[in-house]
Amino acid sequence: MPMAVLSNFLIYCVINAFTPGPGNILALNTVTNYGYKKGKPLFFGIFAGYYVVQILCAIFVYGVNSLLPNVMEVMKYIGAAYILWLAIHIVFGKPSTENAEQSASFLKGFMLQFVNVKIYMFGVTALTGYVVGYMSSFPALLFFELVIATIGTIATCTWIGLGVLIQKFYLRHFRVINIILALTLLECIWGMLR
Repeated sequence: MPMAVLSNFLIYCVINAFTPGPGNILALNTVTNYGYKKGKPLFFGIFAGYYVVQILCAIFVYGVNSLLPNVMEVMKYIGAAYILWLAIHIVFGKPSTENAEQSASFLKGFMLQFVNVKIYMFGVTALTGYVVGYMSSFPALLFFELVIATIGTIATCTWIGLGVLIQKFYLRHFRVINIILALTLLECIWGMLR
């Protein structure tokens, strides 16, 4: 895999993982409402769910690539369209704290990831857009999905660790931050399609 492709893969992963999504917002909201100790079960549920979903994405991409290899080229364009949609959504999106939960259980965090469309699209798009053209063995796909899950876990830990500080900073500067993130995603699309 060329370094340019690997760097675009990592840029895409970091931006996608650190932008507000259901898991990050729920973790932030939980830590600011209940504190770290009470929120710990939910956080571990989010992390575990992230890894399980990314393993499922690796199985899906490997299966489709093995059975219908020509579909991967089409999926790359679908992935590029998703990244474009994500960039537009980030530019026009506004912070929301509507995902507050009444309790912070492991099961809630774990199950959230199974309905979190963002991480499914994240895993499938990253593999089809950056990895499959260079490596298509199941161990390679699984490795990259575990990288994605690890980056996602680090991102969620960051949201947890900085809690209110990120929320206040992001709320004050969300428009500028969102524009920068969206422009960087557009560069990722360019790297994926050239």
